[in-house]
Amino acid sequence: MDISFTPNAMTRNKFVSTFAAVCLLGQLLYAQSNYFPPAGSWERKSPEQVKMDSARLKEAIDFAVASEAKAPRSQELALTQTFGLAPFGELVGPTKDRGAPTGLVIRNGYIVAEWGEPSRVDMTHSVTKSFLSAVVGIAFDRHMIRSLQDRVIDYDAPIVPYQPGQRFDVGEKFGASSLLDLFATEHNKKITWDTMLRQTSDWEGTLWGKPDWADRPDRDPSKWLGRVRGEPGTVYEYNDVRVNALALATLNVWRRPLPEVLKENVMDEIGASNTWRWYGYENSYVIVDGKIIQSVSGGGHWGGGMFINAYDMARFGLMTERGGKWEKKQILSSEFVRQARTPTSVQPTYGFMNWFLNTDRKLYPNAPATAFVHTGNGVNIIYCDPDNDLVVVVRWIENNKINEFLGKLTASVMK
Repeated sequence: MDISFTPNAMTRNKFVSTFAAVCLLGQLLYAQSNYFPPAGSWERKSPEQVKMDSARLKEAIDFAVASEAKAPRSQELALTQTFGLAPFGELVGPTKDRGAPTGLVIRNGYIVAEWGEPSRVDMTHSVTKSFLSAVVGIAFDRHMIRSLQDRVIDYDAPIVPYQPGQRFDVGEKFGASSLLDLFATEHNKKITWDTMLRQTSDWEGTLWGKPDWADRPDRDPSKWLGRVRGEPGTVYEYNDVRVNALALATLNVWRRPLPEVLKENVMDEIGASNTWRWYGYENSYVIVDGKIIQSVSGGGHWGGGMFINAYDMARFGLMTERGGKWEKKQILSSEFVRQARTPTSVQPTYGFMNWFLNTDRKLYPNAPATAFVHTGNGVNIIYCDPDNDLVVVVRWIENNKINEFLGKLTASVMK
């Protein structure tokens, strides 16, 4: 027996209304999880609107403020008292006194909480390395770098340093090259883009007056000059001289100032402000295509690096937390992000610089294993938690307090 049902007008209207309501709810949920702040504004929501416990969130923020870094707010003094004690440790780039403890909590793309001075432009130290990685990533995505497994020397070109007053007809210099050759040694010839990005290259040399061995030198001075080189990819060592070598090699690929490349391809795309600046050193200038260009640094170790506010840091974090995407545009390819988030074999909590990974929850036991952070001295962090669509910027917190802060933060997220 066939049974057919023909709804009356009231039933049809009720069905249409219900269906429309469900569709609207779906659109709202979709919009929430895919919201990206437009340039010049950022929508805010209460913790309850994004399923966060306001009392516990306040507890986490109060803890971050109370855990202010003990180092001097003068970055000139703080750097001099730490890195400045190493050989050739003098500052060669600009510094800026920092502000008060500052932060932002972003969930589902919306600002949920903020404290301190989020609009203040401060040094962000080694978070700069993540911006450098992005510039390398864009070159990779455009096939300017064909494979990150390629040797960097195969992309090398003559590098002429800019030295005001330099003369080439000096007899004492006859026979000595006036070029910078970053990959001339037998060891350096083996180095790939991947090992440079992972800080496993063990690059050897001196750049901008800083020898590689003088950065965080071995406690045994007898090992400074005669150390045994590790094969690229086999030894992890956090080293800013090598980061600066990567920055110069990348400039050689782009033939343009890297801040211009970053602004055009990343910062403008994500709606960042016009207040960030990326600096190098007083002596880190080269001549490319007849133009004098400053090669930027990968951090503020000797001054310089990225000067940026917390809102712009959060925009960058939101882009990376969402797989390199901003609205409908893929800023960094999913393939580059995948590689950036792949643990380094000899340092599983490090991906590409400066993507610190929470592999096996070893870095931050109180955070999900899938979380990652862009980290810099100070301490500055951009915490990215894709599982909870959470991005948090925390500036000027003690390093040993971060895990406890993340525990309190995670406790505020309601499932």
